[in-house]
Parts: sequence; structure tokens; C-alpha cells
Amino acid sequence: QVQLVESGGGLVQAGGSLRLSCAVSGRTFSSDVMAWFRQAPGREREFVSAITWSGGITDYADSVKGRFTISRTFAENTVFLQMDSLNAVDTAVYYCGARSRGSVYVADSYDYWGQGTQVTVSS
Repeated sequence: QVQLVESGGGLVQAGGSLRLSCAVSGRTFSSDVMAWFRQAPGREREFVSAITWSGGITDYADSVKGRFTISRTFAENTVFLQMDSLNAVDTAVYYCGARSRGSVYVADSYDYWGQGTQVTVSS
């Protein structure tokens, strides 16, 4: 059983930065891809960024490229999302997910989710 716990959300002014963390326990090799999704009120959960545990290969949504950076550390079994140059459209609940199979970009491909952490950007 994989358990994910997010932290690091909060309120920040436009142009500011936040660093989200996702602590992973019970990881198995079937969950090689970790990703961040976000969900704003009234909208579907959307892909933000993903990384593979094994090779550290990363991918980003076009809307966050150049502003967000995903990384992982084996020592702490944690995935991070560094978010810079935040703006109001980034306001959402951010979720960490572990994927076993299927498209990286689709929320239904992920078997495990954290509880989410709220990010609010004031303009």
C-alpha cells in the first residue's frame, strides 16, 4: 500500500514562490512515476508535472514550464515541486499521485493520491 502526504501549500503573493513536498511510504516498483496534479474549484484535476523514480525523467504542463521544477530524493523518499513566479491562475489544491500504468497525463492512471495541499496566489 502506497501512502502519500503532501505539505508546503499556503498563501503567497503573485510573483512569489512555494515548495511543495510529497512524502511517500510503501513505494513499490509498480509505482515508478510520481506526479503533481492540481484542481481548481469547478474544474477537473489537471496534470502539472511528473518524474520517474528510477531515471529522474521529468515532464511539465506547458502552463508551468520554466516556472515549476519537480525533483525527488531517495534518502527521504520525497517528491518536491518548486513553484516560482506564481500567479493567480496557479491557485488550486495540489495533489501528489503515484501511477502504476496508463497515460502520465490522465488522473485515472494514478492508483494512489495524497490528501492535497491548498495553494492560493493573491494578485
